[in-house]
Amino acid sequence: MPRARNGVARLRKKRRLMRRVKGFEGNRSKLLRMAKESRMRAEAFATKHRRRKKGGMRRLWIIRINAACRGRGLSYSQLMNGLKRVGVALDRKVISDMAIRDVPGFERLVSLVKAAG
Repeated sequence: MPRARNGVARLRKKRRLMRRVKGFEGNRSKLLRMAKESRMRAEAFATKHRRRKKGGMRRLWIIRINAACRGRGLSYSQLMNGLKRVGVALDRKVISDMAIRDVPGFERLVSLVKAAG
């Protein structure tokens, strides 16, 4: 019985890896070992930065809400505290979107907070 070898599977695995690293600079896209290391590192950073992006979006929403509040005589913290006291359970993404796209709705939120005192 002939010896079983792993040629086809290994080649397929190498091709898949090389497709993933196609745009990398220099030997990182040519040599197998360097390509493997580069891909592992790139995927680790991609995961880390996806997490970091969520925090960046939250910061952007807070900045937008604060800018919209300041024009109406409130600070961000006063608005958020007032909304919590009144019992409005909207997240920062929705409130930020309201401040940009639904100005009358945002005005109602601000007036609700001001009325609650």
